[in-house]
Amino acid sequence: MASYEPVDLSAACNAGVDVLGGEPGDVPLGRATLRGLPFLIGPEPPSAERCFLLPGAPASVAVGRLAPRVIIAHRLLEPGAPAGHAVGQPVADYVFHLAGGEAVSAPVRERFEIQVVPPEWGQLPFLAVSDTMDFKLPRFEGRWGQAGVRLAEHGIGWPAAYFLWCWENPRPQQAVERIEFIPHGPRFIVAGITTSDADEHPFVRTPARPVRLVPSDGKGGVLDIDVDRGVATYPQPLPGDDDRAGWGATEGTAAYTSIAALPSATVAVLRGGEELGRARWGDVERDGRADAGQVTLELAEGGRNWVHVSVVDDATGRPVPCRVHFRSAAGIPYQPHGYHNHVTQNLGSWHYDVGGDVRLGQRSYAYIDGTCQGWLPRGDVVVDVARGFEYEPLRQTVRIEPGQRELTLRISRVADLAAEGWWSGDSHVHFLSTPGAQLEQRGEDLRVVNLLQTQWGALFTNTEDFAGRPGVVDNGGYITYVGQENRQHMLGHMVLWGLKEPVMPWCSDGPDEAELGGALDATLSDWADRTRAQGGTVVAAHFPRPNGEPAVLVATGRADAVEMLAESNDSLLEYYRYLNSGYRLPLVGGTDKMSSAVPVGLYRTYARLDEEFSYEAWCRAVRSGRTFLSGGPLVTLSVDGREPGDTVTLSGPGTVTVQAAVRSIFPLRKLEVVRNGEVVARVEANGGRQAEITEELGIDGSSWIACRATGTDFHLDEWGRRVFAHTSPVYIACGGDWAMTDPEGLRYIRTLVEGAREYVRHTAVRRSDQFTTHHHGEAEHLAWLERPFTEALRALDERGRE
Repeated sequence: MASYEPVDLSAACNAGVDVLGGEPGDVPLGRATLRGLPFLIGPEPPSAERCFLLPGAPASVAVGRLAPRVIIAHRLLEPGAPAGHAVGQPVADYVFHLAGGEAVSAPVRERFEIQVVPPEWGQLPFLAVSDTMDFKLPRFEGRWGQAGVRLAEHGIGWPAAYFLWCWENPRPQQAVERIEFIPHGPRFIVAGITTSDADEHPFVRTPARPVRLVPSDGKGGVLDIDVDRGVATYPQPLPGDDDRAGWGATEGTAAYTSIAALPSATVAVLRGGEELGRARWGDVERDGRADAGQVTLELAEGGRNWVHVSVVDDATGRPVPCRVHFRSAAGIPYQPHGYHNHVTQNLGSWHYDVGGDVRLGQRSYAYIDGTCQGWLPRGDVVVDVARGFEYEPLRQTVRIEPGQRELTLRISRVADLAAEGWWSGDSHVHFLSTPGAQLEQRGEDLRVVNLLQTQWGALFTNTEDFAGRPGVVDNGGYITYVGQENRQHMLGHMVLWGLKEPVMPWCSDGPDEAELGGALDATLSDWADRTRAQGGTVVAAHFPRPNGEPAVLVATGRADAVEMLAESNDSLLEYYRYLNSGYRLPLVGGTDKMSSAVPVGLYRTYARLDEEFSYEAWCRAVRSGRTFLSGGPLVTLSVDGREPGDTVTLSGPGTVTVQAAVRSIFPLRKLEVVRNGEVVARVEANGGRQAEITEELGIDGSSWIACRATGTDFHLDEWGRRVFAHTSPVYIACGGDWAMTDPEGLRYIRTLVEGAREYVRHTAVRRSDQFTTHHHGEAEHLAWLERPFTEALRALDERGRE
């Protein structure tokens, strides 16, 4: 049976670890495994005094066996010249004396067959390898200082003590009787020698190959791979049965990895530290699969091509920005070069791996400008392409033939809302750079991205991106504007659009938002006033939480809109309560994107423009209430021909004609018309993609009417948001100006205002007036803090009297 067998050098050893100089550290001695190969370093048991051969004159080591290959562990003790400038300098001749009297001499040269340990960075030897394998960095834990490096996932095997060099016997059928070491100047040591009669080169010289791992028990969970004579990537889960074209997939029980190993290597598969099985890598390569105990290993590629891909709009034939995913018939991902096959390792991460990729469930997508390139496997390749809610997601199986270098894919638009006057935008995005946001918004056909600076304790984000003006691409068709999310953990969060200059401080009153030990230095009302003074727009973020001062913003007219990040009974109840209390509140949608597990625009705002598209025009449309929120469905609403944000005027009680419709690339559950918070008309969609309602509604007083649509599915982003849409209201004024009053709603709003004021008075930390000058410049900070709450209570009293 082919094997690797160490040679006993102990009789020739004449030096100890002291020749290494300084602190030798944990130098492998005695029986040692280097790169998965067995060596005997010095005698056994190990001795630190006589463990190396240090040739000062010619010296020999007896071998006496057939040895088609000889692997020598050695190291140079001193360079021949500073900083690697002795490259190629002779160090020794290694003379291999064969049975029958023939001698074969091999030159050993600095930075070719041998090198100092540790070498200077960038000075690894050309013909020798490190005594350690490349390795995986800790997957789920590690030192804080390694947090950034961990993103690389893998590291290079730096030499622990020796370099390994392989000599190939030109007469493999003749035994090697002995090896003679003839020094030529620079000092070096020989630590170990191992012979091999295996039909393989002892160092891995084939690239990694993708492998599918299928546990026989049908259970999922995190798998790990251990390879004794090679390397393997971390196994990542493959998708399961819930697999949505262009929009992600849930986790299945199989996984994939890539393995580069010697044929003699043993591959072990583990789950939770328990071994599921092991197999010989050569068997997997020979048969294409191997049953290894409780797991099957399946080789998943028979060749690959470097392919240039274009994704074009079917109507125009021009490349179109989008997001793409490529995979083999076995499910192994092959993403474009420069992108990730699996984003963020399922770490539930935040502010991590953002930009260029997005992961929905267990499927990662690459944002491209319409073209990309990279490896694709030969044979059948499954392609997913998606672009927001107005293109039909593409799933297509293509055949990659040997020699093929080009691939063109076509996607089709099913709606063009901008042509209909509705322009999409995301109210709330974090952590992307401006160019990254522009790439991703074009890939999602999202016309506006509000990229928000903010503070997270000691972390300030996107500081360098602020410009005070819109960033435009595609001749102004897509706009990124860097604004702010100003935050306070008790009083609330707010989104500030269209800032010409910063509104500081960004956050106030301590963690999670402001700095540790912080004080209440600003109110949301102050931030709103300073935003409006420069022509900006104020949005109550992720309405209604944190639920304190947003009540003040609404009651005093400082909130231009309220934002929903997800469909929930809580947010709808709060929104309807304010509308019923007589407040005209436009509705916007946003993602609060903080990781690569959320695509921009998954919840987005469509605003109806009656002027040329620009950022300022889009904000004006939002403030006027000509909006709908969409998490997929595209809804329309008219009441007597008027659209969201408009007012229908009736001279007295009567009827109005309501027309609502929805179309969607996702299956729908229902379409509903809501009047004053109550559903007054509904149609079941039963998984269809369209629905309509036409209804005559009686009106006996001022009212508001909106429509909403619900999908059958929840998205596979990290929030698990429902496929959902909701319009801003059409207002019905009956017998005069539009006015509504809900006494219970007003009492609720008053309670919030009073509670937030009590927090300001008695709980929040404040700085001493004696030792502090605030940005507002007033002498009594508490009086300044309380002022908007007093204004809100006065406004509520007036509304109650009306």
